[in-house]
Amino acid sequence: MNENKPKLWTKNFIAASGINFFLILIFYLLMVTIATFAVKEYGATTSEAGLVTGIFIIGTLIGRLVIGRYIDKIGRKRTLIIGLILFTATSLLYFVHFGTAFLIITRLLHGMTLGLASTAAGTIVAQIIPMSRKGEGIGYFSMSATMATAIGPFIGLFMSQRTTFETIFALCLVLGVISFLISLLVKVPPLEEAPKTDDSKGFKLSNFLEPKAIPIAVITLAVGLCYSSVLSFINFYAIEIDLVDTASLFFVVYALAVLVSRPFTGRLMDIKGANYVMYPAFILFAAGLFLLSTAGNSVTLLLSGVLIGLGFGNMQSTTQAVAVKLTPSHRIGLATSTFFIFMDAGLGFGPYVLGFIIPLIGYSSTYFILAFAALGFAVLYYFLHGIKEHKANRATLAQ
Repeated sequence: MNENKPKLWTKNFIAASGINFFLILIFYLLMVTIATFAVKEYGATTSEAGLVTGIFIIGTLIGRLVIGRYIDKIGRKRTLIIGLILFTATSLLYFVHFGTAFLIITRLLHGMTLGLASTAAGTIVAQIIPMSRKGEGIGYFSMSATMATAIGPFIGLFMSQRTTFETIFALCLVLGVISFLISLLVKVPPLEEAPKTDDSKGFKLSNFLEPKAIPIAVITLAVGLCYSSVLSFINFYAIEIDLVDTASLFFVVYALAVLVSRPFTGRLMDIKGANYVMYPAFILFAAGLFLLSTAGNSVTLLLSGVLIGLGFGNMQSTTQAVAVKLTPSHRIGLATSTFFIFMDAGLGFGPYVLGFIIPLIGYSSTYFILAFAALGFAVLYYFLHGIKEHKANRATLAQ
C-alpha cells in the first residue's frame, strides 16, 4: 500500500456519501409508489398520476439551477443543512390531504429541496476528494446513488404491497431526519479565494451554468435519454415479453455490475484518463440495449442489465469526474449543478420524448434503435471532449 497516497475514505467523504444514498433512496422509493397513491387516494387520472410522478424531477432541475449560482455565497455546508431541513419539512406535506393539486405542488417543492441538498452534497464531495483520486472518489460516491436506485424501488414496491402509504411517508421522514443529523458531522475545508467578478449586471449564462462543464454534460444528457428508456419502461416491456418476475432483479444485477466495476474504472480514469473508460462504456451500453431488444428469456434480460450497468453506470461517474476536473475549485458548485441538470433533463424528459415513439414501433424496436444511438453518441463524445483529452495526454507524454 502506498503510504503517500492521499486518503479518500475520510469521515466527511463517508458522511456525504451516506446523505446522498438516503436522498436518492427516498427519491426512488416515492417514484414507484406516488402514482398509485394519487390514484387510490384522490382518484387521479393516468395523466395526473404521471404529472405527480414527473414534476418532482422538474422541481429538482429548478433547485439545481438556482443553487448552483448561490451555493458558495451561502456556504456549502450551510446550503446542505438548509436543503436537508427543507427536504425533511416538505416530507410532512405528504400527510396533508388537500387533493391532487396540492400533491402536485408538494412534489414540486420536494424536488426543489432535493436539488438543493444533493447538489450541495455532490459539491462538498468533489471539493474534499484529492485531485489525484478524483475519478476513483467520485466513482465511489456515485455508488451510493447506484445502490439507492436498486434498493429504493425494491423497498417502495415491497411496502406498497404490505403496508399503508402513511408508513411509507413516515419512513421517508425518518430518513430525512437521519440525513440532517449526519450533515451536522460534515466539515468542509475553506475554499481558495475566488477571483472577483461583477455578475450583478445583466443576465449571464455563466452565472447559472459552468461553461467548461457543458460539453461533457451534453454527453450525460444524451446517454441519460437512452437510459431513461430502461428506467421508465422496463416493467412494461417485461409484461410484454412475459418476464415480469425476472424484471424485478434487473436493477439488482445492474447495481452489482456497477459496484464491482466502479473501483477499477475510477482508478483507470485517474491513471489513464476518461477516454479509456468512456469508449468501452459506450460499446457495453450499446450491447446491453441491443441484447435488451432481443430479450426472450431470463438470462438474456439479466445479462443486458449487467452490460448496461458496466456501460451507463460507469459513464455516469466518469462524466461527473470530468466536469469537476475541468473546473476551478471556486466553481465546482456550478459544475456539479450543471452536470446534474443535464443528467436530470435526460432522465426526466427522455420518457416523454420516447413516449411518442414507442406506440409507433414498440419497445423492442425502440431499444434496438437506442443501441445504435448510443454508439453514435460515442462519436459526439469524441468531438466534444475525447479529442481534447487525447491531445492533452499526448502532450503530457511528450514532456
